[in-house]
Amino acid sequence: QLQLAESGGGLVQPGGSLRLSCAGSGNSLDYYAIGWFRQAPGKEREGVSCIGGSDGSTFYASSVKGRFTISRDHRKNTVYLQMNSLKPEDTAVYYCNLRQYWGQGTQVTVSS
Repeated sequence: QLQLAESGGGLVQPGGSLRLSCAGSGNSLDYYAIGWFRQAPGKEREGVSCIGGSDGSTFYASSVKGRFTISRDHRKNTVYLQMNSLKPEDTAVYYCNLRQYWGQGTQVTVSS
């Protein structure tokens, strides 16, 4: 059974960068669209970015466009989310998703 595991979160100052990883195990992530979502305290989970399975097309929420970049490494069975120019409003638990599968999430805190 497929399992997803996020990592790379942490505490960073405004303007800083983090790279999140979503590692798949139990099955290949190839050919599947993978999404990154986030949930801030008291708010609903929202979509941040996704990458297509076959053509590698990408999508970004307007709030992160130009600052975040999603990519995948087929050899490592991993999808990444490079986050630059981080803002306090990016603070949330970040999750990766493939259809009905979710990871456990990784906390990102942007604060001075």
